[in-house]
Amino acid sequence: MIEALIQEIRAGGAVVLPTETVYGLFAKALDQDAVDRVYALKKRPRDKAMNLNVADYQSILAYSKEQPRGLKALYDAFLPGPLTIILKANEQVPPWINSGLASLGFRLPAHPVTRRIIQEVGPLIGPSANVSGTESGKQFSTILTSFDHKVIGYADDHALTGQDSTILDLSGPKAKILRQGAITQAAILEVVPDLVFEAKNHSL
Repeated sequence: MIEALIQEIRAGGAVVLPTETVYGLFAKALDQDAVDRVYALKKRPRDKAMNLNVADYQSILAYSKEQPRGLKALYDAFLPGPLTIILKANEQVPPWINSGLASLGFRLPAHPVTRRIIQEVGPLIGPSANVSGTESGKQFSTILTSFDHKVIGYADDHALTGQDSTILDLSGPKAKILRQGAITQAAILEVVPDLVFEAKNHSL
């Protein structure tokens, strides 16, 4: 089954894969047609950027620039896991991934099957497996129905927590938590005590 999913991705298709939180709809990030297919399946607005799912720390460095101090410590503490880190994007990032923005979100899913596929195929986009505007995909059978069975995937409902990842924006002068998930600001500050957050995030 895993080989079939890898072949589907390499052929430009989209597949449903589990992360440690919810299911994602994954496709080859450097293939514009594949990314377009995910946008169409999700009915997602084109100005809403995608995250880049990568295999390791070196891949984060390969697609970002001006990395902040403490990034490696955060990686070692929380990744792979339920944390999305937004950094400044470099010139290697195609505009169809991040909608031409100056920043890019990085994700390293912890599920072993999804990690293996990313390691074999290369960087993938992997937004939540749901039609835009609906709840993040948590049950495999429901997800396939929502996409009219136009995609294949790997079922593992039992591994999911159902809680979205924390989104930590480190692309500006001060850190921001754009979405609170399993990893809290307090936990982040335990790893990087000198990280300065915008004042409005102090209550998180």
